[in-house]
Amino acid sequence: MQELIGTCKCCEKEIFCLDGFFNGVKTKEKENYCFECYEKLSKTDENPQS
Repeated sequence: MQELIGTCKCCEKEIFCLDGFFNGVKTKEKENYCFECYEKLSKTDENPQS
């Protein structure tokens, strides 16, 4: 079963719930990100000078 949850805040990719698994990341600020964008965002936060 596939249900549309929303879109990625960064790239606007559609994020789905697939068989009960949220296929993305929801932040404390209640923003949705796809895994790829969240990984890039996390690396930027870890190494701000890169």
